[in-house]
Amino acid sequence: MVPIRAPEWRKLPLSLTELCIETTLRCGQSFRWRKVGDEWNCVLHGRLLSLTQDPESVKYKVTWPDKANTGLGDDTEALLRHYFSLKYDLGALYKQWSADDANFRKKAPQFTGIRILSQDAWEALVSFICSSNNNISRICQMVDKLCKNYGPFVAKVGDEAFHDFPTPAALSGDKVESHLRELGFGYRAKYIADTARIITNTKPVGWLDSLANPENPGWGVPPHQKTVDGEVPTYKHAHEELLTLSGVGPKVSDCVCLMGLGWAESVPVDTHVWQIAQRDYKFGGKSKTKTFSKVLYDAVGDHFRAIWGPQAGWAQSVLFTANLKSFSEQLAAKPSAEVVAFKVEVEEKATVPEVLGRTRSRKVIISEDITIKREADSQVDNGAKKRRRTRT
Repeated sequence: MVPIRAPEWRKLPLSLTELCIETTLRCGQSFRWRKVGDEWNCVLHGRLLSLTQDPESVKYKVTWPDKANTGLGDDTEALLRHYFSLKYDLGALYKQWSADDANFRKKAPQFTGIRILSQDAWEALVSFICSSNNNISRICQMVDKLCKNYGPFVAKVGDEAFHDFPTPAALSGDKVESHLRELGFGYRAKYIADTARIITNTKPVGWLDSLANPENPGWGVPPHQKTVDGEVPTYKHAHEELLTLSGVGPKVSDCVCLMGLGWAESVPVDTHVWQIAQRDYKFGGKSKTKTFSKVLYDAVGDHFRAIWGPQAGWAQSVLFTANLKSFSEQLAAKPSAEVVAFKVEVEEKATVPEVLGRTRSRKVIISEDITIKREADSQVDNGAKKRRRTRT
């Protein structure tokens, strides 16, 4: 079998503020994208995708495993639009979150173009089981081993072989756990093998996909108005159902809900998010706990949902990325040349000094123009605030 590669690059017109693949593909959402030269490469739904980006567009090229998958039926552009959740106006979301939250307004202009990926639910589930007490680099290594040992080969880029993600059936065999332990998965080996067996042998066909948000179903999966258990799909129901699986706690469940099942209100709470909640939002006083009761975990998520609204998980991902030390250092060292500008308006109350024995209050509208110029070796933040006063 000889892989067939599309002869030319195709374009998706997208600015860096609408999607930044350098950030989105590296901020702990998906763990299978690998950079070879200037290209980002990953197998998605039976094809190898190669991506590059310039300030005006994302360019993509497709490699199919055989001739049967090429031709007029190529749906790769639709797949990319789904995968990067391009139906959402990211600029409008950033503007809204900036108007509602001063901390987001301060940090977001340096981290534009971060989108939540719409990933395969099974891949997200296994990947985030691997994330327990782990770092992004090691999770990537584990997921790569899963694909190379249990996933179907699709194509090569240079000497790099790329495989698709293994199915639940492929990971449900009797010897999978011991083999994964040999590969360095540790206690996660049992969780992966047990969860694969549960989904393969005890759950109805389509159970996992049926937990998805009907407004954001998986790729190629029709929206479910009812789960296979007859329940109306909700974020809370999906979250609780995932907790019944081996190796899935509240954070892993929320990661799968957000990035695999389309529940945008899901806010995964880990040590980074807890640090953000305490440092930037004065949540929980001076507690230094690294373990969360269900009450505390839910309270942190509810706190951010109250601030950011129904797509709180998206806003959280921006601040999560900004909190990663390696990310902020890299962006400072190699910023983009793009100029980012947007305006937000925030209401404040001001007190007019006492005049003739009366104190009056007035409403102050702060209109903030945020402009970030990113150049070769420096990063300049020029923000101008204008006040427009109206009496109340």
